[in-house]
Amino acid sequence: MRRSPKGVWAVPRGVWALGFVSLFMDISSEMIHSLLPLFLVGTLGVGVSLVGLMEGAAEATAAIVKIFSGWLSDRLGHRKWLAVAGYGLGAISKPAFPLATSALTVFAARFIDRVGKGVRGAPRDALVADIAPAAVRGAAFGLRQALDTVGALLGPLLAMGLMALLAGNIRAVYAWAVIPAAIAVLLLIVGVEEPHSAAAPAARPRPAPIRWSEARDMGAAFWAVTAVGVVFALARFSEAFLVLRARDVGLSLALAPGVMVVMSLTYALVSAPAGSLSDRMDRRIPLAAGLAVLILADVVLAGVPTVVGLAVGAALWGVHMGLTQGVLAALVADAAPERLRGTAFGLFNLAGGLALLIASGLAGELWSLYGAGATFAAGGGFAALALAGLVALIRRRGPETGASEPPDPPPSSTPRW
Repeated sequence: MRRSPKGVWAVPRGVWALGFVSLFMDISSEMIHSLLPLFLVGTLGVGVSLVGLMEGAAEATAAIVKIFSGWLSDRLGHRKWLAVAGYGLGAISKPAFPLATSALTVFAARFIDRVGKGVRGAPRDALVADIAPAAVRGAAFGLRQALDTVGALLGPLLAMGLMALLAGNIRAVYAWAVIPAAIAVLLLIVGVEEPHSAAAPAARPRPAPIRWSEARDMGAAFWAVTAVGVVFALARFSEAFLVLRARDVGLSLALAPGVMVVMSLTYALVSAPAGSLSDRMDRRIPLAAGLAVLILADVVLAGVPTVVGLAVGAALWGVHMGLTQGVLAALVADAAPERLRGTAFGLFNLAGGLALLIASGLAGELWSLYGAGATFAAGGGFAALALAGLVALIRRRGPETGASEPPDPPPSSTPRW
């Protein structure tokens, strides 16, 4: 008798296609992002504190836009074409980077790119939840995150190879980043079919324009997940500081993006197994493990200012991301009412993005005033506090299972926090 597929192999084709869309867009974005801190500081003369603020503001912009795009996808019942619009904005922004002659131009291009990320993020995540059965929801989010992270791995590798081939010409590398972005948009248009239940106008009741009553309808479980996401964002700042740390320990301009390769490799390897595992156990356990790994990463990055320390710290950072990011998305899908799923992802990402803005701004200031060690030491301190709170919460609330709930569960069956 033929066995039913399990884990990521049971994930529907549409989720795989969305994962490859993310892969190509992340190749493009990381070809730019892995060199952007060095371009800003070395070529355009921007201070590290301003880099932190720019990165935090860019992510906060994406988070703010996500709440409106998520609500709109619920309102319209169509998620795919909002995602196409978001990926299209990201692709349109890419040609501005090689042409930039000032920090303002870079910020404008980054702003458009992050608006695109905000437009696509919540509808895409809600579309994953619409396509994937609840029994493989963790695996679906883990798979999409893993493919996204493979793109984040390939992007810096391509950047490094092109830097070698093009004699360190960052602008020329940026020009090549336009191609994978265009592929991502085309793949989304032709390769992803929106499920009828999510797309049909009569499939579910239409919420009125977003209002506070909808926030109440999310329920206590969703807001508990959101609070956890905020704490995680405060404990983790922008990966741009990993690239700056690479230069700080002596890596050349051409090799500095290698830190993103190391981080993305472990991130990609861990994401899908962690998501699958969270379908069979309390999802809070991999979250706690992720915080413990982040503490180790920060300790190594703060206390071992060598290339070896950088590599180990970056690898641990990627393990932390793999253990937490897909699992948090699955928790949001578990807790949110199905009819408000897009809005829920928007609210969750808004809260996390604002927290990341604060964390990145603080990291930049600490770096400017006290050096790289202080930045990573502070991150480790925040992560330790977050871990202590999460462990206390698990002990107080008791065990919790993974995604076994129906699409719009009654209050008694939602995840307990």
